[in-house]
Amino acid sequence: MSARSPSGRALFRLLAVRRGPPWGEETRPPMSQETSVITPPGGRRMTPRDVTESLRAATPLELLFDLCFVVAVAQSAAGLHHALASGHVGDGLLSYAMTFFAIWWAWMNFSWFASAYDTDDVPYRIAALVQITGALILAAGIPRAFEHRDFTIAVLGYVVMRTALVANWLRAAAADPEGRGTALRYAAGITAVEAAWVVMLTLPSGIRLWAWLLLACADVSVPVWAERRHRTAWHPHHIAERHGLFTLIVLGESILAATLAVQGAVDTEQATADLYGVAGGGLLIVFSMWWLYFAKPAHRFLTSNRAAFLWGYGHYLVLGSAAAVGAGLSAAVDGATGHFHGGAVARGAVVTVPVAVFLLTVWWLQHRPHQVSRSHKVLVPGAAALVLAATFVPMPALATGAVLAALVAVAVLIARREGAAAGHG
Repeated sequence: MSARSPSGRALFRLLAVRRGPPWGEETRPPMSQETSVITPPGGRRMTPRDVTESLRAATPLELLFDLCFVVAVAQSAAGLHHALASGHVGDGLLSYAMTFFAIWWAWMNFSWFASAYDTDDVPYRIAALVQITGALILAAGIPRAFEHRDFTIAVLGYVVMRTALVANWLRAAAADPEGRGTALRYAAGITAVEAAWVVMLTLPSGIRLWAWLLLACADVSVPVWAERRHRTAWHPHHIAERHGLFTLIVLGESILAATLAVQGAVDTEQATADLYGVAGGGLLIVFSMWWLYFAKPAHRFLTSNRAAFLWGYGHYLVLGSAAAVGAGLSAAVDGATGHFHGGAVARGAVVTVPVAVFLLTVWWLQHRPHQVSRSHKVLVPGAAALVLAATFVPMPALATGAVLAALVAVAVLIARREGAAAGHG
């Protein structure tokens, strides 16, 4: 992997091999030292970042934020795994969709705000740490949400995260006259929806799901409403890198979950050919998912709020399916060792369906906007169809891994052939 490739740059930055000042020093460009009544103690004026800033990269605080948030991702994926293995597929998928939405949306809001207004000063860091605390509270409430449909603790964690974000938007409104209206609309919209989430807990269980759907739609509508007149100064390269890094971490969590499941089976002397098929297929699946996600740079087409919002919102499916692959592989291990409550088709679908969702979503978000050739346009959808067909074969995880590995190989060959043709054109 070349350090100059998009995937190489993301991985090296994740490992702290990066240009610029050391992590112990300030990472924000120098700002005016003028004092102001709107500057909090120990802080700077929260003015917008430069959208043309070069070498804009994730900060140590953002990486810590991601690593803590993945705890909640792991809890949600573990709940899905146990629901799938025990045969409660419908309830498990519903609880997973609801809890993962809270994780993803809080992470996305922090990341996009940071892209526009990160000051990396004491008040900003404290607000970020409060949001991390909220994520850990949310993680603690996920098992109860899966087992008893009790979302009280999860909503409490969500409220903590959103309250800290509102404080940041109010601070931005005070320091940025040009973007004040946008910042105040963000603060008002988030506060109103946040209060509605709390009220939802008091509703009868029969209508709570419909209330959740309504509030989820309201939550994702806030940025569209808030930025209808003035766009915040988010940085395309930074946004693309932030989503890429979080995708890497979620894929790593999926590998960990599947590895622990395989280890548990081996330790209890339940290793079978099916188990090794799941292990080998799982590695091929995750490696190929990484390759395909980073095959095309995303920042090039993040040129407007419309394009960027659709791309960012689509990552609910990218990240959710990536984490669900880990849950599915863990459930497949249960199937290989006789601890899965379901038939052969169900054992295959827990792996193939999330992989197909990931493939189609990444193709739609990352590959299609690059106006790829006709062969590319049918390659990934065709592979997704083959993955779904693998549900019905004896070793679905291994077959899925083989399909994805073949997809990567063919895509590389096509890209090289087209590159050679362009070079001679």
